[in-house]
Amino acid sequence: MQMRRGDIVRKTSETDVHVCIDLDGTGRCSIDTGIPFLDHMLRAFCRHGGIDLAVSAKGDLEIDVHHTMEDVGIVMGKALKEAIGEGHGIKRFSSASVPMDEALAQVSVDCSGRGYLVWEGKFSGATAGNIPVRLFEHFFYAFCINGGITAHFTFTGRDDHHISEAIFKASGIALAQATALDSERRDIPSTKGTL
Repeated sequence: MQMRRGDIVRKTSETDVHVCIDLDGTGRCSIDTGIPFLDHMLRAFCRHGGIDLAVSAKGDLEIDVHHTMEDVGIVMGKALKEAIGEGHGIKRFSSASVPMDEALAQVSVDCSGRGYLVWEGKFSGATAGNIPVRLFEHFFYAFCINGGITAHFTFTGRDDHHISEAIFKASGIALAQATALDSERRDIPSTKGTL
């Protein structure tokens, strides 16, 4: 059985990011981005998706969290793309809905090799866990474009912590289901013969 893992490092003048992902894991995670709320969200992502994830990031947080969040998204996407490989036997499509009290997030993904993001919903305030809420869309955009994932996110709610957590949990679940191996097939799930 092939190992479905990705291991990517990205070093720039602004950040130093290392991500390891194992699609056949059990939800084990080791997360240290220097941004506590992002760490909390990524732990929810891997725990509920059952994906093993290790993220280590050092960034110019003395300026703000933008570069670190963007680069973690980029490197996570590249690691995911490496783990999927050619996509033999994956289910490819999935959707997940996660309620968290008054909040509801719905995420649909297509591991098509083509990165695209649709983001529909509004937060109540300007920040969640000291992160500007606009950066969550930016994080997932970087993740999807670099991971070759088409993803549609829709969400509602009043508490921005609940909204954020529902988004990350739903994305982890949907991604795990889409990248799961289909016992009925081992081919590439595309009429083109390639993702």
